[in-house]
Amino acid sequence: MTSRLVRPALQPLKMQYQVRSYNGSTSARPTKDGCHVVDLRSDTVTKPTTAMRQAMATAEVGDDVMGEDPTVNELQRRCSALFGTEDSLLVPSGTMGNLISVVNHCQGRFQEAIVGDRSHMFLYEVGSMAQFAGVQCYTAPNQADGTILLEDIRNRIRVKDDDHLPWTKLICLENTQNKCGGKVLPLSYLAEVKSLANEKGVKLHLDGARVFNAATALDVPVSDIVQHVDSVSVCFSKGLACPVGSILAGTKDFISMARRTRKALGGGMRQAGILAAAMLSSLDTIVPRLHEDHSRAKKIAEGIMASPSNKVVEVDVPGVQTNIFMIEMTKSGGLTPDKLCQRMSQVTDAERGHLGSSVSALMYPFSETGVRLVTHNDITDEDVDRTISKFQYVLAELSQ
Repeated sequence: MTSRLVRPALQPLKMQYQVRSYNGSTSARPTKDGCHVVDLRSDTVTKPTTAMRQAMATAEVGDDVMGEDPTVNELQRRCSALFGTEDSLLVPSGTMGNLISVVNHCQGRFQEAIVGDRSHMFLYEVGSMAQFAGVQCYTAPNQADGTILLEDIRNRIRVKDDDHLPWTKLICLENTQNKCGGKVLPLSYLAEVKSLANEKGVKLHLDGARVFNAATALDVPVSDIVQHVDSVSVCFSKGLACPVGSILAGTKDFISMARRTRKALGGGMRQAGILAAAMLSSLDTIVPRLHEDHSRAKKIAEGIMASPSNKVVEVDVPGVQTNIFMIEMTKSGGLTPDKLCQRMSQVTDAERGHLGSSVSALMYPFSETGVRLVTHNDITDEDVDRTISKFQYVLAELSQ
């Protein structure tokens, strides 16, 4: 009998976090007992930078529901230009952006959306498309590279006039693909899926929560990705380090209806320029440095696999493309994701004596056999080096 997988709020033993100071330092702060905490659970744990806080404090604001917030309007204008779309809309979260897209693309009853079986929209959005949009999910297997086979999509499209079947109205992809380890969907693949969608008269939505990471990995403008979809939801509170906010982009007609749907879902905000200011700052200061997060993730992955005594975990180092990767437990090692995460968060006296420091590295068990590790704006080169040393010590200990 398999245990139910949850995302525990892992805490190092007898440790307390200090609040990040206003000076914008992005180094993990040691706690009062001298332990250096490196939080690799998610890129959602980032704190707003000094530039963001200053922009928020001085933002010019108005009533956004009335369309009168100049900072929100500038954010939407700029995002439309970046994505190459006719219009865009500020929404509170990526989950709401995805739900609005499903509601807008699937007007009417008896409708269905094709989604990946490892997609965020299917696994981690509380069944919202069924609960609120009345739309059925038809899952298709995500491959290891994050794609869904074209044949699997084609075989699931149901547009025949058969009273027994729902109509397929939407295909949803995710880029980067979180559950597959931050994989980037190739541009050629997106073009092929869009061609199939057009052939069948079906819309294509992109959960682009980390689409800027995808564009960075491909070294292309983000518009080169978005051009292949009918709508995209982009989260600014993940890799872009903002406290709140996502952007939904598409045609003018789509965004006009999205504005109405946002209001119905309770997502209309008034003086939202305070949030938009941080998002504008991230476009200038965070997006240009995303490659650093990718390089740091790769370095940690290489450090894990360079552990000389490691017999318990493995990482597909060539497959580390962005700021996310998975650590898989070996079949013969007898180690579980929960045990690895717990041990990496703890510090023993022997470890402290050997390494000369106390490091608590926080991560998530992400499957029955794997742990997810995520780098982000608050992770420094020092954090990376400390994490590698910690991993190599712990893996040697656990391999005995």
